[in-house]
Amino acid sequence: MTGIENKKTNRPNPLVNWIGVLPFFLFILFFVILPSTNLFIGAFQDNRGNPTLANIAVLTNPYVLKSFSISLQVSTITSFVGGVFGFFVAYSITIGKAPRWMRNIIMTFSGLAANFGGVPLAFAFIATLGHTGFITTFLKNICWTGVDGMQTCPFDIYETGFNLYSLMGLTLTYIYFEFPLMVLTITPALEGLKREWREASENLGGNTFHYWFYIALPVLLPSILAAMILLFASAFGAFATAQALTGGSIYLVTILIGQQIRGDVLNNPNEGYALALGMVVVMALCIAGYSILQRQTARWLKS
Repeated sequence: MTGIENKKTNRPNPLVNWIGVLPFFLFILFFVILPSTNLFIGAFQDNRGNPTLANIAVLTNPYVLKSFSISLQVSTITSFVGGVFGFFVAYSITIGKAPRWMRNIIMTFSGLAANFGGVPLAFAFIATLGHTGFITTFLKNICWTGVDGMQTCPFDIYETGFNLYSLMGLTLTYIYFEFPLMVLTITPALEGLKREWREASENLGGNTFHYWFYIALPVLLPSILAAMILLFASAFGAFATAQALTGGSIYLVTILIGQQIRGDVLNNPNEGYALALGMVVVMALCIAGYSILQRQTARWLKS
């Protein structure tokens, strides 16, 4: 009886097991659930707190629709370019059998660059590709004198139409932290490709094209699309980098929300909540698509 009693007394308390995740749930409560609830309620209230649907009507404003269009455009381009570039980088360090030291360097850089955003990233690009940036000045000073005695400086990037503070420059800046995120996300999927699949393809007379077109790409496609959705969501929700780089001259929806809540436009913070609610819908669709594709990927990798 004593042994049985000791086993009963030594049984771990289930409540103790939840103590470790308590900070996580508190974080979710105070920084996700409560702000989201306040945002949702504020989107359907006027400045006096009375219920209204007038704020939602701002989503049909041509100016607002244009800001959503620009945000979607930047997010789509950067997620595609960053996704393709990141995929080939990840391929080179996994299936491409790059040296181990190169893999370590690329993975370390990707971990740092994927989280390097906001004001520091904007400053880094201004110091590098701004009007007086290091690379800009270096290329601008590459000149020579022609046979006609005129000095030619063909590498002045701003003379060729490039502008860091434009949509082109913002897209380039976003790609900097997008492709490392793709490397981190797609590398496990590439490592999950089984050698037996390629051997089976070769035994059946297939070549490299057949293997990739009929086996590898169909298996990897859910992972690739899920990773690109993650890149899209990351770019769509970015604010600090665009604000610091362009000073708000490019009206992304995140910048417009910030101006609206601060009262810089129409002095109606509740319309800013409505704009944010529109963003939440887009982000929710991204999360749903990402989750579905991730489940599909998990089934392939377990098979």
